[in-house]
Amino acid sequence: MRGIVFIQIVVFSLMSMTVYGQQKKFNIHTVAFYNLENLFDTINDPTKYDEASPIMEMNAGRAEVYKKKVHNMAKVIADIGKEGTNNSPVVIGVSEIENRDVLEDLINDPQLISKNYGIEHFNSPDGRGIDVALLYQKSVFKPVSSSNHVLKIFDDSSGKRVYTRDQLLVSGYLDGEMMHFIVNHWPSRRGGEARSRSKRVAAAKLSKRIIDSLQSTDPYAKIFTMGDLNDDPTNASVKKELKAVKNIDEVKPKGIYNPMENMKRKGLGSNAYRDSWSLFDQIMVTYPLIDKSDYDSYRFYKAGIFSKNYLINKKGRYKGYPYRSFANGSFTGGYSDHFPVYTYIIKEIK
Repeated sequence: MRGIVFIQIVVFSLMSMTVYGQQKKFNIHTVAFYNLENLFDTINDPTKYDEASPIMEMNAGRAEVYKKKVHNMAKVIADIGKEGTNNSPVVIGVSEIENRDVLEDLINDPQLISKNYGIEHFNSPDGRGIDVALLYQKSVFKPVSSSNHVLKIFDDSSGKRVYTRDQLLVSGYLDGEMMHFIVNHWPSRRGGEARSRSKRVAAAKLSKRIIDSLQSTDPYAKIFTMGDLNDDPTNASVKKELKAVKNIDEVKPKGIYNPMENMKRKGLGSNAYRDSWSLFDQIMVTYPLIDKSDYDSYRFYKAGIFSKNYLINKKGRYKGYPYRSFANGSFTGGYSDHFPVYTYIIKEIK
């Protein structure tokens, strides 16, 4: 980061750095994403196939499981980025949630209620009712617009439409500075990676159209693209369609930087399957967030995978994997089958 060395956390949401030999202070915030692994309520919605959710497949104890599941998700969100900011994320995208009601329960959990989170959410046409959403601390981020963008894809063999998650765009002022957040949950790899690839390519093209539209209005738009992409940073959907770049110094104006690609190349991941790690959960940023000419406005500082010890399975066949909530038709007491990912953004205090 061109001569910048992290020194210490000073006070709430502040940090001190040595920049070219000068001690400077910065505001620091966390922007994050978390797949909440089937955060469904216990009420059967006749308009959705929610009865296939793990909690609805349980024969007893649903209310107690739901309460614990919400509490566990709140614990994680409260902790993400806390070491660097002494605060939970000011903005966090989430996926695998059923509806607004579960989000209301989540932000009103005792671990989060003091943060005064707001919600941006639309119902998606996904057959099971799985949605994405954005949570934000009202004291820091002020939304001015929110829209859902429909992903129309079709099954290659039958030609029938596949109903999947919309993409969510929220624009607003973070500490008075306009920023844009795109929250994704791209189509799964059901049927195999190759067979399902075209669906994620279509999702990437939709995300790119949203980004291009924002940049046509403002070439210097600060845009975060985040989500469970069901693809790695090295897959064609991210590299070819989004044109995301792994090296920060090679990003051009209007370009996209993906800090997760180098993590993936080092063998790091956010989810595991059959003893193989993937980094499906990603946060990417546009060029103005990495332009280091000055820090008069918010800039990307660093990214990470939030994999605290309590989020890791300690025993059994899946030792070392994310400690998921549901397995073999029952509640494990765990959290999610994905680790959260996060970024820090900073702004100099003058």
